[in-house]
Amino acid sequence: MSSREPLLVVQNPTVEKAVSLVRDAFSKQKALLIVGNCWVDYRGRASSKLEPGERIVVFKEDGSLLVHRPVGYEPVNWQPPGCVFHVVASGGALQIRAVRRKPPESVRISFANVYLLSVLSLVDMGEFALHASEEDMQKAILMEPSLVEDGFQPLSYEKRVEPGFVDVYGVDKVGRFVVVEIKRKTASKEAALQLAKYVDAVRGLVNREVRGVLAAPSLGRGVQRLLVSLGLDFKVLDPKKCAEVLSGKVETKRLHEFFEKKE
Repeated sequence: MSSREPLLVVQNPTVEKAVSLVRDAFSKQKALLIVGNCWVDYRGRASSKLEPGERIVVFKEDGSLLVHRPVGYEPVNWQPPGCVFHVVASGGALQIRAVRRKPPESVRISFANVYLLSVLSLVDMGEFALHASEEDMQKAILMEPSLVEDGFQPLSYEKRVEPGFVDVYGVDKVGRFVVVEIKRKTASKEAALQLAKYVDAVRGLVNREVRGVLAAPSLGRGVQRLLVSLGLDFKVLDPKKCAEVLSGKVETKRLHEFFEKKE
């Protein structure tokens, strides 16, 4: 067993005890979690005041700050990394200020009561692997159509046809319609047959050649042979690559414009 103590937990500390623990944690650049009744004042690019309430406040080693209500996943107040923390006892309350220089901002959190205070010495060297859902893969294709093939131009998504909904619908570089069926995991024969039904349905609606593309990380046994017999194509589509596309561009104007245009 390691001699390292990953956390120190104190319940209902006095103001003096809380100030001492918080000051020591900040001096050693440790993370800190405080649960208590507090109010918050922000000054900077704007100003705000959060009235007293019972909240969860997290101060991280990199100087970031999060104030959470008991419900919801988004913080009601927050500051990015790089803050300098100051702690004092003021008017019988534990008061912590987070200060940034550029841009000049400050958040003052005053605790009338501290229910729980935890000093955290955590080690996290794990690599973060982001993988996409089928919906994410669809969005990635709409943003980067070359994920399917060069020259592909999406026209619609979730297009309704008689057997169901086409994931992505577009045209290739020579003007042929393309029906794209997306699978997040290894594509089965059922996926190939499903795509074939979509292609047949679209052929009954248009006077143009229609192609079918099954986009997935890999194919199951015998699926490639079935695709060839059905006249369908296969495109290797990596969920991780799709996630990388989304993580860099999901908030860009291009994606919003596409979805607004198609609604």
